Amino acid sequence: MKFKTLLAATAALSLAAPAHAQRNFDDVEIKTEELAPGIAVLFGAGGNIGVSHGEDGTILIDDQFAPLSEKIKAAVTNLGARPVDYVLNTHWHGDHTGGNEAFGKAGATIFAHHNVRVRMSTEQKRGERTIGPSPKEALPVVTYDSGLTFNLNGDTIDVYYLGGGHTDGDSIVIWREDNVVHMGDLYFKIPGYPFVDVASGGNVLNLLNTLDLAMSQMDDETKVIPGHGPMSNKAELAEYRAMIATVVSRVTTLKSEGKTADETVAAKPLSDFNRGEGFISADQFVRAVYESLAAFDQDTNAEHSHDHEGHGDHQH
Repeated sequence: MKFKTLLAATAALSLAAPAHAQRNFDDVEIKTEELAPGIAVLFGAGGNIGVSHGEDGTILIDDQFAPLSEKIKAAVTNLGARPVDYVLNTHWHGDHTGGNEAFGKAGATIFAHHNVRVRMSTEQKRGERTIGPSPKEALPVVTYDSGLTFNLNGDTIDVYYLGGGHTDGDSIVIWREDNVVHMGDLYFKIPGYPFVDVASGGNVLNLLNTLDLAMSQMDDETKVIPGHGPMSNKAELAEYRAMIATVVSRVTTLKSEGKTADETVAAKPLSDFNRGEGFISADQFVRAVYESLAAFDQDTNAEHSHDHEGHGDHQH
């Protein structure tokens, strides 16, 4: 399966991820939903966890927050699965990678896109906050560029990097025979708006492209695991993608009229939307879309400038 990826816009423009509120993880219950023989999703606090288990081994797709690691291990055991052999991170955010250190120390091999290891192993700025490097045991050991395939438990599990969008390191996971797809935070099925982490190389144009490529591998029966929220399907994902495209169109119009990011936010282009209160507000999403478009323009102009310089060298 070959995918064409959109030019990645990686300008480090700031959209600060709100800090996770202090919470008592003792109260968190890990709930399990079986999707097919040997495939399940775990819901707790943080990103949804995909599980593949059988005689060949156990894979976790993401692992939530560090304090939940023992509860996650217990949930895996309750599935009848052996201890975790492999962890795959869909991206670098701590609500998807917090358990890495515990599982890494317990012997699991951690996989992720190259950019996930880069961000986890270096200091990351989130507005006023600084996130320090992760410990060695938490870092992905195996990294990839466009993807890889696990052949385990009678399943073909394809992992693809399709250009990102939420960050610059998002992977999707497809259980080929069982028609299950884990989207990571490329898909939020919760109130509020999508989180495009511009400071982590996320870009809404890459997000739209990645969603299109992902949906091209789905049908009406595909079981879709979102990064956050309950189980979903292709039709709901298509509605989500259409909503994003509408926002991009409106912000593009305002930007083309010469409005600044602040003026575009102040224009309230999403005033007729009703997505409820969530992690990302309408204003935050509009700003992220504006910054995505600006970053993409900046990259395009830089390419054109480089092309002209190249032509200039050959004019004499």
